[in-house]
Amino acid sequence: MGNSSDVVSHAEQLIACESVTPARGGVFDTLEAMLEPLGFEVHRFVAGEVPDGPVENLFAIRRGPPGSRHLAFAGHVDVVPAGEGWTSGAFSPERRGALLYGRGAVDMKGAIAAMVSAAAEVAADAGTLSFIITGDEEGPAVFGTRALIDLMRERGDIPDLCLVGEPTSVNRLGDMMKIGRRGSVNVFLEVEGSEGHVAYPHLADNPIPRLVAMLAELDALELDQGTEWFQPSNLEITELEVGNPATNVIPAKAKARISIRFNDTHSGAELSQRVTEIARKHGGTARPVISGEPFLTPPGAFSEIVSKAVEAETGIEPEASTSGGTSDARFLRALCPVIEFGLTNATMHKRDEAVAIEDLEALVRIYRRIALEAFASAAS
Repeated sequence: MGNSSDVVSHAEQLIACESVTPARGGVFDTLEAMLEPLGFEVHRFVAGEVPDGPVENLFAIRRGPPGSRHLAFAGHVDVVPAGEGWTSGAFSPERRGALLYGRGAVDMKGAIAAMVSAAAEVAADAGTLSFIITGDEEGPAVFGTRALIDLMRERGDIPDLCLVGEPTSVNRLGDMMKIGRRGSVNVFLEVEGSEGHVAYPHLADNPIPRLVAMLAELDALELDQGTEWFQPSNLEITELEVGNPATNVIPAKAKARISIRFNDTHSGAELSQRVTEIARKHGGTARPVISGEPFLTPPGAFSEIVSKAVEAETGIEPEASTSGGTSDARFLRALCPVIEFGLTNATMHKRDEAVAIEDLEALVRIYRRIALEAFASAAS
């Protein structure tokens, strides 16, 4: 059996791998070397081509008795670029006081390290455990978790429950878990006009007023008022572009981009169509890109297992939330009920990203409790 103190060593080894999206090679070698001695059958593969690939992925499984429940741990080993100004090297993990520093300490190599350590403390005959790990969650995510899902379906290795280790806690470990996420769609808007001299507007067609009117109508939309579990959907204007360096020229084209984060009262297709119709009304075009649909794992047996495990180790009951951005849970929800729970997210994507060593060790115990209770409740 493992020891919860192993989690710090595991986290350090993973952080030391410079695995900026898309992660390849070394970080997967390191993870495979951790899982194989624990009895996991490890499958690695590369999917996709330029521009959104190639992407390396890993699926590992340790089978329990026939018919036993299958719990999947899911996450990503890729990280965002380090940026400048770190106190110590972003990929040179360093313990300073009670904290472990390094890119990915929180998002989310620390959680993967905790999952590995928890797996070491769960008997192989308790149930089936698997790891669903991609190298491209922070990037386009086209050939990452979706390709893993295809592999799992081909193999018939569909989990009954999935726990994603994204950093969900806000102020202290255990105060929040995610039972759903909003969907996301970006829409690229364009209005064509006809360029000309500003002193002769009758010889030109300025597209900017039409784009401004289009954006005003879109910005005024009230998509909904929220639901029991979701906040109201929101539409934000995220870019305006004319590209006109001259002061005396009416431009030929004007562009904009909007981003909509939406709850489960909508679909990406429905919102895309609504925006497209408004764009056409103002003489423009719309190109929607849907990156995820909303999902909800309604509170029930699985959320109760997670909540009790967290409360047993931290003394607090996690809030069930659907706030925040998207994650790969938006894909995994097609397989089985999915809940996200992990470390505090205050330093993720920041310079000097750090995790409390005490939190890492507590997370091992939480993940172990979740696995054991998931297997026990299925057997009873």
